[in-house]
Amino acid sequence: MAGTKEEPLFHREKSPDDGPQSPTMLPWDRFSNWLYCACVVTFDLELGQAMELIYPSHVKLTDAEKANICYLSFPDSNSGCMGDTQFNFRIRQSPGRKPGNKSFISINKELPVSIQGDNAHYCGFVYFRQTKDKSIRRGYFQKSVVLISRFPFVALFSELISILAPEYFDNGEPSLEAACHDIDQWPAPCSGETVNLPIFGTVLQVRIPSRSDKVLLGQVTNKSPVVPMIPAHVILPSLCEVDIFSGFQSILPHIQMMWELVLTGEPLVAMAASPSVTSSTVQALISLISPLKYCSDYRPYFTIHDSEFKEYTTKTQAPPSVILGVTNPFFAKTLQHWPHIIRIGEMMTQTPKGFNKLKKASSLKTLDSKPGVYTRYKPFLNKDKAILKRLIKGIQTKRPVEAQNAILRRYFLEITQSFIIPLERYMASLMPLQRNISPHKSPPVLRPFDIEEFLKTVEHSGPQLTSGIKGDWQGLYQRFFRSSNFEGWYKFRQHEVNQKLQVLHLEAICEANLLDWIQDKQEVEIVDLILRIREKLTFATNNNLVVNMENVNKLQKHLQGIISSLPEDLQSVLKS
Repeated sequence: MAGTKEEPLFHREKSPDDGPQSPTMLPWDRFSNWLYCACVVTFDLELGQAMELIYPSHVKLTDAEKANICYLSFPDSNSGCMGDTQFNFRIRQSPGRKPGNKSFISINKELPVSIQGDNAHYCGFVYFRQTKDKSIRRGYFQKSVVLISRFPFVALFSELISILAPEYFDNGEPSLEAACHDIDQWPAPCSGETVNLPIFGTVLQVRIPSRSDKVLLGQVTNKSPVVPMIPAHVILPSLCEVDIFSGFQSILPHIQMMWELVLTGEPLVAMAASPSVTSSTVQALISLISPLKYCSDYRPYFTIHDSEFKEYTTKTQAPPSVILGVTNPFFAKTLQHWPHIIRIGEMMTQTPKGFNKLKKASSLKTLDSKPGVYTRYKPFLNKDKAILKRLIKGIQTKRPVEAQNAILRRYFLEITQSFIIPLERYMASLMPLQRNISPHKSPPVLRPFDIEEFLKTVEHSGPQLTSGIKGDWQGLYQRFFRSSNFEGWYKFRQHEVNQKLQVLHLEAICEANLLDWIQDKQEVEIVDLILRIREKLTFATNNNLVVNMENVNKLQKHLQGIISSLPEDLQSVLKS
């Protein structure tokens, strides 16, 4: 099999037509900025789903990773997915794997937090084909092309696999090799830039979001200039955005409750007839709280063969904080003890009867149960009936899905921002005053987050200042504080604020007259200052995007001046 060779599939000399390339850049370096590998999974009569090819061939997957990819690359047999089916999944990386390369780490930290990749999981993007074929003993041709990446770029990679896979099915291995060759020429994802990504004569154009983007009512500011149009262009409106309206159309009255459940990290199961529906639903769920990052585990498509099956379905402990997308009827019984189950139905052209009713979780017996939300959960916030009326009117007047989706996305962005603003305001109050930052002392630290102190601020300066939705906002915050979403948000903001304090401290050192200050100081104090400046230079190197280069030069001059003022024997020690 091609996937078992040790050498890369192709090597080539650098052409004069190539873009700028680092002298140390090796084949596949640019490919790995986007994808980890591409796989082909086939059905073997003796083995079942089996890995047929892995590109590039030097990429290593553990046996557990291969098994998970194989099982998740085919719809469950009960799904009856004839023709072509697209969906996505997410798996754990095997323990002991090294973090992504320096390029991945650098790219990742400049992306908005909600779409960053992580070093613990791979995302898989599947294009499955099933057709009748009398020449095959089983009577069917069944095969999947899969793209594996550390990045959750759902919109981009779904579009990419829809172009790449049909070419493979028509032309075989050479087309997959050609596709990998194209991707290996792509520029690195550069936050804030619009990039052109050629694949098989088509060019995908997409803007890479940046952490510095200002998101306001669904519009992104700080956009980079649009790259000139070229033939065969496909312009993607987003790197990761998914259609949330289609995913929730059959449970529209409960979408606000879905937002609460995701925000507070509640265990959720999304059941549907096909992996296309479950994966799009799970992706829609985690995007509801954007720009907050969903920090618990999520599996857009989950099967009974998954290596975490026992961990997630055990009845000996409470269900974990995870969102699962399942299609196998077996799960209707296995996960009946879960507190929140969503049954997703087909797209609607009119509002069905009984549309507003919640169902008890215990009433879900089979996967054939009616679409709806099976839960005993009581929302903290009052239902916003205006948004529901607007969307139902849109269904009745056949408003385009794109418009319905935009309405819904803007609504959830507004409610999430209303929830975040008081948290950000309180976080700012924990910052030490700038006048307390001294070049001659260690930088001050952020005061700890006091939940009780924060909750006292909600009554007068809570979300009600920016949102018309009434209800128990305090209760919602208390539940949020027990979730990994709060833990993730706080850890990230704590890092950002401490980084800001380090920058302010660095600037204070730069502006101080240190040569005057050391005149009456003991050598031990001066050495301590030198070590502090060196720490700041290390910080500047590791955080070059937030530190002004002019300040780095000032620090180096300070360092040289101070060392030069010391006795020669001490100078030689400090310079060594």
